[in-house]
Amino acid sequence: MLRSGIFSQAVKEELEAIDDSWKQPRFDSLTHVVEVLTSHNPEDATQTLREQRDAIEALVDDVVRGYHKGFNKAIHNYSQILRLFSESATGLSGLKLQLADCKKLLGARHKQLQQQWYRSVILRNVISLLDQIDNVSKATKIEQYISEKRYYSAVQLHIQSISMLEREGIQGVGALQDVRAEFSNMKGVLFFKVVEDLHSHLYGKGEYSTSVIRDKNADDDLLNIDTMVLPAGSSHPFSRRTRAFKKSENGGDGSANGHVEDRRNSSDKSSISADSKDEELSQDESVGKESMKPKRATLVWLGDATPNEFVEAITKSDATLNVKYLQTMVECLNLLGKTAAAGALISQRLRQTVHDLIIEEIKAHAVAVDASRPRVGVSKISVSHKNGVLTLGLKKVQDSKHAKKVRASSEALTSIGPTGPGQTAARNLVEPVLAMLARVLANHVIVGKAMESHTGDDDTHSVSGYNIGFAVTVIQSECQQFICDILRANADAAQTDSSGQAARQSKVTAADKSNAGPDEGLSFTFRFTDAMSLPAVPRPVRRRGSANAQEGFGVSTVLSDRGMYLIASLYRPVLEFTDGFTSLLPEKYASLGKEGLHNFLETFIKDQFLPRIYVDYRTRAADALASSAAFRLKTRSSVTKMSSIALLGPSVADQLASEVVAWAHAMPKYAPEFLELVQTILERTLERCRAAYTEAVLGSLSSSIIGRTDVEQLMQQDPASVLLEANCPDHYPNGEDVELEMEMNNLLLSLRPIKHDQLIHGDQKFVLLAALSESLSSLATSIQNLGSQQKKNDMASKRPSNILPSGLHSLIAKYQDLSSECLRTLRIEMQLQAIHYLQSMTGRVYVSDHDAEEPEDFIVSFTSQITRWDEEMTFYISSAKRNYAFGGICGVAATAFVKALNDMSLVNVFGVRQICRNCIALQQALAALSSTDADMVQQRLDRVRTYYELLTMPFEALIAFVNEHDSEFSFTEVSNLLKVNVPGREIPPDAVQRIGKVLAP
Repeated sequence: MLRSGIFSQAVKEELEAIDDSWKQPRFDSLTHVVEVLTSHNPEDATQTLREQRDAIEALVDDVVRGYHKGFNKAIHNYSQILRLFSESATGLSGLKLQLADCKKLLGARHKQLQQQWYRSVILRNVISLLDQIDNVSKATKIEQYISEKRYYSAVQLHIQSISMLEREGIQGVGALQDVRAEFSNMKGVLFFKVVEDLHSHLYGKGEYSTSVIRDKNADDDLLNIDTMVLPAGSSHPFSRRTRAFKKSENGGDGSANGHVEDRRNSSDKSSISADSKDEELSQDESVGKESMKPKRATLVWLGDATPNEFVEAITKSDATLNVKYLQTMVECLNLLGKTAAAGALISQRLRQTVHDLIIEEIKAHAVAVDASRPRVGVSKISVSHKNGVLTLGLKKVQDSKHAKKVRASSEALTSIGPTGPGQTAARNLVEPVLAMLARVLANHVIVGKAMESHTGDDDTHSVSGYNIGFAVTVIQSECQQFICDILRANADAAQTDSSGQAARQSKVTAADKSNAGPDEGLSFTFRFTDAMSLPAVPRPVRRRGSANAQEGFGVSTVLSDRGMYLIASLYRPVLEFTDGFTSLLPEKYASLGKEGLHNFLETFIKDQFLPRIYVDYRTRAADALASSAAFRLKTRSSVTKMSSIALLGPSVADQLASEVVAWAHAMPKYAPEFLELVQTILERTLERCRAAYTEAVLGSLSSSIIGRTDVEQLMQQDPASVLLEANCPDHYPNGEDVELEMEMNNLLLSLRPIKHDQLIHGDQKFVLLAALSESLSSLATSIQNLGSQQKKNDMASKRPSNILPSGLHSLIAKYQDLSSECLRTLRIEMQLQAIHYLQSMTGRVYVSDHDAEEPEDFIVSFTSQITRWDEEMTFYISSAKRNYAFGGICGVAATAFVKALNDMSLVNVFGVRQICRNCIALQQALAALSSTDADMVQQRLDRVRTYYELLTMPFEALIAFVNEHDSEFSFTEVSNLLKVNVPGREIPPDAVQRIGKVLAP
């Protein structure tokens, strides 16, 4: 049974429990009757149906009882609503009657009410006007704003006051005439105050200038804000710490408002304590973590300003304080109607101000340089030491004016060369000056855009000639004068004819050579002190101003050495400067970035610098290579490593090439021109080296042999030629070609007899050939390094790459060929020298009556000579190349010893010992060479001694030896042994046939 307090969910569950057949819209009882009749127990089925009926009736009764009370309450509420609507309708009828009565009463008093309303309006306007006139008469409020540098608020109040005084009905009030005159004077004062403050901020000296903020907070990286920003309204990214700084100035929590109030109430309006700023920053950083959109506070200089569109735009702008302040000052001038007058004043003061700023920057740099120098105690020691060195040097060359000139020129070269301290000093001076001018230009772009936005794009001359183009032109002009002061050039230097300049430099060079003293060694330098500056051309006065602008910038106080060669250190900073401000210029002024300073720089380099470089370097290379000391060997103490260039001329040429490449790295745009000059120097060097080689070998037999085709092919096929390669081993390679060596030796021995006049005379020529070969190899490696350095520079540079000229690649092969030719000549010459000395054995009868103790004189002469050559060459040529040069002596000497037996008719035991003693002496001398393989020498010359010792053996012993060592000697060599007459040795008639049988294959 269901409970009486049933819920809707319980009812739903009960309904779902009923069979679906009872829920049909049209109930069919026949099914249930048939089911009862067909059941086994009809009474039980009938009882089940009755129980279901009772359950349904109980459920319906419970539902009716549950909702009967709610139905009654709803009917009661509906009755009450009908009653209330009826009463409301009755009340509205009465209200309508009352309103009709009121309308009649108001209509009767309409004119009187209208008169009273009009009178109240007039009275309110009169009271308001009197209040405004009372405020206008108090000009001290504007003066207060001016003293607090709230110029925008002062301008707003001034305009409001002037408009009030000009209203109809007040113009005739006599008491206000003095007030009107005072406001007119105050307008001029306000204008000059705004212009002066704008001028200060234009050049980075104002309270809100970025440079001043940096100076006040040198230890805080929050304030390092880039001045190269767009005007207000543009998006500018800030770092987290920079955003914190911006919040502390523009908005945020109560700290920003407190900051504004402190600024208003402070007696010193131009400074804020660092401690308070640090606290504000820390508070603002914590606030920034809580809120992604910080609130903005009114800027300090906009305090008490009447809210308008401009104030709202400036407050919401993300620009820096400097940009916002400049825009505010321009807006003040626009409100005053003085934009044109302000432009005229800025134009008049622009050139002189920029000139003075450059001078101030140079003076500050001079002070910093002076402060970085050693103190008095240290400088005294260094100066005294320096003077001592100079005095000692002057004593050595006091009688030589040429030496003094060389020393002065060398000092200038050291300072002003491509990597000298003069270049660094010039760059360190120019970079801060250009950075300052970049900030000034950015400010002028901001102000120029703001002024043009008020005057219109088409009316660019409405500000009395001042616009962005004028500012860019003037600043570039002063920067050009500053650059010319460093380069010792006049402003028209870029227009000077380049051919005339080159001719003038040639004349100066010729005069220097004619005035020079006798040749005292290699000290070739630039003529910096002789022809550094261009001829002075009087320049017309193009501007008004004081004479200070015409007197230069005082660069000489900072740079001890000046001249056009410093263009290398100025090139990149000036290009970065022009590219930087060009990116800020509006589209219609974009062409100014490629004119003026940029055009002057490019023209100056093409027409002045490059011709000067060509003249100086070609003259210097010609002097170095034409001097009698050009192919003089360096002292041994100066040769610190084997790869160094031992000859003075090629060494100077290598230094010149490296210096020219250094200029190319400084100015990659002109790298092809510099590399062309490098190629010219190296080609001239190659010509002089070839001439020196030809002079050294002139008239020698080796020079004619080296050019033969068969000799050249044999030397190329020789395994020892691997020692001529750049990365060669230090020792003679394994796997020698005996047949090739014998063919070469036989070819050289066929040239006998070799006369003394056919050989190269003088130890210096041998050492010269060795040093020349090493120098040429080092120069080839240097050229390859130039190419690799150029490729690295092209990859690192953002500018277009410059490919190494193909001529330099061919020069590498030419240098290496000449280097190899020098070594081949040395190898052939030493082999010829060995043959020349050993041919003394020809026709000699070795019959002595005592044992040999010392080698013969020709052996002593030869061994002492090759030992001396090796000692001299050790300092100037690598071990591998000395191995190649001396490596052919042993083979040809061994062959010469063996072939010398053919010309001997008589030899005894003591003669054989003498020959063996000669062989031992030669072996000891060759083994003592620092680059020779002692084992190979011993093996070759032991064979020679064994060969001669066979002469002392009886024939039977000889047959036994040959039988055991059938591969040691050839049939011809053994047969020659039998032809020599040896006292006490008997040779059978069939000796040759018996030897032939033993050595037969």
